[in-house]
Amino acid sequence: MIADDQLIACEMLRRLLKNEPDIDIVGAASTGGETVEAINRLQPDLVFLDVKMPGMDGFDVIKQLHGPHLPVIIFVTANEGYAIKAFEVHALDYLVKPCEPDRFQTALQRAREQLRQNHTSELEHKLEALVRDLQVGAGAPKPVERIAVKANGRIVFLPLTQIDWIEAADNYVILHAGTDSHVLRETMTRLETKLPPDRFLRISRSTIVNVLQIKELHPMFHGEYVVILINGKRLTLTRTYREKLHQLGVA
Repeated sequence: MIADDQLIACEMLRRLLKNEPDIDIVGAASTGGETVEAINRLQPDLVFLDVKMPGMDGFDVIKQLHGPHLPVIIFVTANEGYAIKAFEVHALDYLVKPCEPDRFQTALQRAREQLRQNHTSELEHKLEALVRDLQVGAGAPKPVERIAVKANGRIVFLPLTQIDWIEAADNYVILHAGTDSHVLRETMTRLETKLPPDRFLRISRSTIVNVLQIKELHPMFHGEYVVILINGKRLTLTRTYREKLHQLGVA
């Protein structure tokens, strides 16, 4: 399904999809309200969703989408600023207008892979995290440079540069800094939005790593990687987050 209020953009996507034998265009919408109604009625597998539409933008649309028939979404945007960074942080795909054929094919192949894996619950988690991130986007404060943690009855201000990696523990996170570990009452999703995305990379549901501490990546089976830190710690980058590799300069 194509959701875009610009006729030229819709026709461009139709031309790009014309020669894809495994794809049928089941519908189109030009406003946010029409998009929500059409997705609920048609239950498409894949939606090309314009970020800016009359009445309700693309982010308002996804707030109203929930499983079990959640489609794979490729965002279409003319904005090369904050929104794209947010898509990358949450491993969701996007196209910048006008769409380049090669970039379009890359996004389409990723969508096919998501449909084969049928990771509906994981996709919903990513969309919800994206919405939360964008809700504070335009007026968000600058990313923090240090984190306040309690240690032995004191409050220690831990610089981000000292953090090697972060581990989830229910509603807490564990900050690993050298030989020290600090427990912080915070969720991974909330903490991730506060960290600078060019310096910290989420590699699984339960792990965030300081990219400057990564020494090696070793490919494994099924698209996973072993991440070896400078201190010798071995972590796992799961296949759900392998799209994040481009942040490390890995194709």
